[in-house]
Amino acid sequence: MRHPRRNPVVFLHPASGNGANPPRRPPSKKSRRNKIVRTASLFALPFLLILAVYLVLKPSQPPVEHDPSEVPLEQPALAAAPEPTVVEEIVLPGETFSDIMEDRGLSPAEIDRLVRDVKPVFNLAKIVAGRTMKIGIDAGGRLMSIDYPLGEDEYLLVTRTEDGFRAERKAYAFEARLAYVDGVITDHLYGAIEARGEEGGLAVELDQIFGWDIDFYAGIRTGDTFRLIVEKKFLDGQFRKYGSILAAEFWNDGRRIEAYRFDSETSGGIKVGYYHPDGRSLRKEFRKSPLESYRITSRFTSRRLHPIRKVYRAHYGVDYAAPVGTPVLATADGTVTQAGRNGAAGLMITLRHPNGYETMYLHLSSILVKAGQRVEMNQRIGKVGSSGGSTGPHLDYRIKRFGSYLNPLSAKFNPVEPLSSTLLPAFQARAAVLRAALDAPAKFAVK
Repeated sequence: MRHPRRNPVVFLHPASGNGANPPRRPPSKKSRRNKIVRTASLFALPFLLILAVYLVLKPSQPPVEHDPSEVPLEQPALAAAPEPTVVEEIVLPGETFSDIMEDRGLSPAEIDRLVRDVKPVFNLAKIVAGRTMKIGIDAGGRLMSIDYPLGEDEYLLVTRTEDGFRAERKAYAFEARLAYVDGVITDHLYGAIEARGEEGGLAVELDQIFGWDIDFYAGIRTGDTFRLIVEKKFLDGQFRKYGSILAAEFWNDGRRIEAYRFDSETSGGIKVGYYHPDGRSLRKEFRKSPLESYRITSRFTSRRLHPIRKVYRAHYGVDYAAPVGTPVLATADGTVTQAGRNGAAGLMITLRHPNGYETMYLHLSSILVKAGQRVEMNQRIGKVGSSGGSTGPHLDYRIKRFGSYLNPLSAKFNPVEPLSSTLLPAFQARAAVLRAALDAPAKFAVK
């Protein structure tokens, strides 16, 4: 059987030009580009069809502009708890702590709890009329805090806790500033101090320093001068009280007396004293007067007309007129040997001192010590009165040595021990600085 005939395929070299098939021309750039596009379309078409089907059949979802988990949100700032409102209450005469708290809406049970919580630190039943109590109240009307002054240097702070109230004594945070004060005596020391815009308490401090050498009620003269450097203590920008006088100078009847404060450590603690530039103490065995404010009405004499008996007799003391209740101070360290009523002397105190001295304080209205008690110089031991044979309130003050009476106004007393040789250099270096500050306060920023 014969096979159908096929035309033979002749393979010729393209350059030969021979054979049945004519030579092909190379494809142009355009034809190649069209061929690539047609090939790509053939391959891309199935993918386009699949994508179209997916988009048509895909479940519809709401559009999401952003993913909250990927975009940090700005958190709103937490509002700070409002500060409690502080209300000031002046304690009125006869008013109790419970009265004040009831006015603030506290129940009897709350007041009782408050008093019990605070009592280990302070007994709120002992609040003093005239003092200002600061009470903190929150927005809901709850008591949050109490600030009550206990004295010049400390206050009671009560704060609410989760299960009651907490109480503590806290010291005031005073700001100390140095001040320069000077003055001229025209009448008395108090007037000279007040004329410089200062408080009378500063005169008391000067009396404590110079009181062994100067009688500020009988011994000062018109034209006497003084100058000093003192600490002033401020709280919340307001002057509250005087601190220590660091240096002072007083010209009295033509004589100059200087005093410089010096603190030294001893076995018993810190010893505070005022000394002359050479280290001698200004403190004497006895202070000049047992009162801080007085008027002399009768002096030491061997012949005086008795105001009641109307006969002449000796008066072995000095009478100081002063209002009933004026504090009477011990003029030296000593021991109480008598404290009670003694006939015409009325209520009387006798103190025994070293070196054979005794002091007596007559016609008192009250006695603040008892027999056998040790007292210190300047300690309050009684109050001025008019008990016994007296025509008016005054203090009859007397001094004995080895049983013989001395004139309190003219008696000479020895100073206490001077600074030791080991402390003297440090004191004199400090005194020199303070003296320079007295001479040029502006240079040392003392105003």
